[in-house]
Amino acid sequence: MHGQAENSGPGGYAAARLRLLNEKARSGPPRRSALAALTDDWLAGLFAAGAPGARGVSLVAVGGYGRAELSPRSDLDLLLLHDGSATGAVSALADRLWYPVWDLGLALDHSVRTPAEARRTAGEDLKVQLGLLDARHIAGDLGLTTALRTTVLADWRNQAPKRLPALRELCEERAARQGELQYLLEPDLKEARGGLRDVTALRAVAASWLADAPREGLAEARSGLLDVRDALHLTTGRATDRLALQEQDQVAAELGLLDADALLRQVYEAARVIAYAGDVTWREVGRVLRSRSVRPRLRAMLGGGKPAPERSPLAEGVVEHDGEVVLARAARPDRDPVLPLRAAAAAAQAGLPLNLHAVRRMAAGARALPSPWPAEARQQLLTLLGSGRPTVDVWEALEAEGLISLLLPDWDRVRCRPQRNAVHLWTVDRHLIETAVRASAFTRRVSRPDLLLIAALLHDIGKGWPGDHSVAGEVIARDVAARIGFDPADVTVVATLVRHHLLLVETATRRDLDDPATVRSVAEAVGSPGTLELLHALTEADALATGPAAWSSWRAALVADLVKRVSAVLAGQAPPDPEEALPTAQHERLALEAVATGAPVLSLRAQTEPAAEPSDDPEPLGVELLIAVPEQAGVLPAVAGVLAMHRLTVRTAELRSLDLPDGVDGSVLLLDWRVAAEYGSLPQAARLRADLVRALDGSLDISARLAERDAAYPRRRGVVAPPPRVTVAPAASRHATVIEVRAQDAPGLLFRIGRALEDAAVRVRSAHVSTLGANAVDAFYVTQEQGVPLPGEEAVAVARKLEEALRA
Repeated sequence: MHGQAENSGPGGYAAARLRLLNEKARSGPPRRSALAALTDDWLAGLFAAGAPGARGVSLVAVGGYGRAELSPRSDLDLLLLHDGSATGAVSALADRLWYPVWDLGLALDHSVRTPAEARRTAGEDLKVQLGLLDARHIAGDLGLTTALRTTVLADWRNQAPKRLPALRELCEERAARQGELQYLLEPDLKEARGGLRDVTALRAVAASWLADAPREGLAEARSGLLDVRDALHLTTGRATDRLALQEQDQVAAELGLLDADALLRQVYEAARVIAYAGDVTWREVGRVLRSRSVRPRLRAMLGGGKPAPERSPLAEGVVEHDGEVVLARAARPDRDPVLPLRAAAAAAQAGLPLNLHAVRRMAAGARALPSPWPAEARQQLLTLLGSGRPTVDVWEALEAEGLISLLLPDWDRVRCRPQRNAVHLWTVDRHLIETAVRASAFTRRVSRPDLLLIAALLHDIGKGWPGDHSVAGEVIARDVAARIGFDPADVTVVATLVRHHLLLVETATRRDLDDPATVRSVAEAVGSPGTLELLHALTEADALATGPAAWSSWRAALVADLVKRVSAVLAGQAPPDPEEALPTAQHERLALEAVATGAPVLSLRAQTEPAAEPSDDPEPLGVELLIAVPEQAGVLPAVAGVLAMHRLTVRTAELRSLDLPDGVDGSVLLLDWRVAAEYGSLPQAARLRADLVRALDGSLDISARLAERDAAYPRRRGVVAPPPRVTVAPAASRHATVIEVRAQDAPGLLFRIGRALEDAAVRVRSAHVSTLGANAVDAFYVTQEQGVPLPGEEAVAVARKLEEALRA
């Protein structure tokens, strides 16, 4: 086989490459350059052996190899360029070059072309043209390579007005397909928006001479992503650009970082720099191309004159100029500390981008605002936060130049901080801005929109500190709100909103709303109708900004029900005692039928939320499942198991004994459940009833059926879920003991819990099931057989046994 002599022995390329990659002292750009140089020398040797003294042929590195940025498992992108005079000899030379590369197991992207063919292919294929922009001579006829480079660059510059829009479209399509690198838990370092492909695109824009990317920090960001890719290749031994969860700790260790979170934060910081540079650059490309298309017509109309674009005032010291917000000529950033907020608010209100040079000029002259802030500064911040979707881009522009950290020093702790929960779409800092954007849509429904917007901005600010982020956030929010200039009463409201921003949704989905203790505890925490109104809006904004899994019609209906009940308590009304609730006619009908047949009976009824508009269809909230069963052991696990078999998700479950009319013997257990289909349509009630009968008489082995399902349940390799945790909620109810279960969601989880509680000889009054992503948080109201709460020690013992059962 060709090239074996070059690959053998300690002095061969393979051995030298291995030694280089194992050198811990040399990493990053020096190692990539050394690997490229080593590969150049080896390929040049192969070329010289195959074509000694050849003219009219050269070996050219293109793409990433052309930029001399070889990662350990990078492809070798090579072009064998020839003048067409000796195609047979060129074909033989190609074999002498390609086969040794393949023999070493290296990935190779190769082509053999004349300059005319290369130029024509580049004109047809944008990706080929981008690769040729980085062409670098390795061996052979230097004049041939130089001529091709010159021609390709000239073509690129001449065709830039047509090709740059196509390149931008490619970047946007890739971003839509791969997502944004700065927010992904398993990002593709190359293809995602803000990744290495975008840096290559920015280099191509610069080569066109039409525009140039902001250089500050860009080279460091690119180098940082390449370092991560190098470590990823070394730890996995594979040519991959996707930073999978199970490999992040190893990659972090290879880079000398503390942990996977530190790694992701470094990746996000780099991606943010690159993405922002891309936004600025493509905006400038668009401006230049628009200017070029308009100018000839203007010259014809005005006799060759070149009119200056208009400058429209937006605010004091701020004007609109050529589609961007810039500073007025008389603006003095060094003497006007409110100017950055004023300019940002004006830009967001106008839906226009902040000009890069204007932001940098403000950053260069900026100084910290006095404490408390002037009233104008506070008002401008609120205007910025209340501007809706344009707030995001304007905030990012300020953050890119360090202005947010100057205004809000506590922001640095949440900047680019990852959230290792698939429910969250964003990093902590972006989530805070997204929440403010969502909250801006609710400012008409609250009496203090200013407090809503500030609380939205600060509600997760404690995630940069150890411990409960709500507790830490309350302290920070109190300090920040006072510094911004709110009076003491308003500061207290903001601090309360931050401290309890999860209270409504957690209570509504995990507690019994019919229990007076539940409603009173929320009323005591909130304190006033005005704060409750704000907390309701903040809860919805927070959930909507988290992701689609965090909010639904069902959650919204539960939270609204809780808010209504708490409002009544705050208005002086006492919550009704749940023991006073009487069975309905339907309950009694089902109970009598269950006694008469000696078997379970059930009914399914869809629940809907009233449509927002008369023309809209009602939105489904789930299905009400009523079951009446002659009282016996094992009902809860049997029902939960059957529902799991039929892929029905349980949201709430209430269980109680019914007193039958005089003259009717026996007792009946009534189960009132809210369920939803995981996918597809609901099963027929007859099938559910038949399986429930079999589960109760022991002829249906639910455990075996669910074990089969569990074995096929998809799990991500290498991701180990934290162990289940079971606790007793203190003073949650006067009528029952509340046991809270936190565990990895899986088919049959409720069945396993029900069976364990059955084994513990406790009676379940109700269950409230809440699932976010892969995490289930379920609350069970349990009593002794006599219907009274469990004594403290017994409650702890039951919780401990349940936890052991779930961990088994």
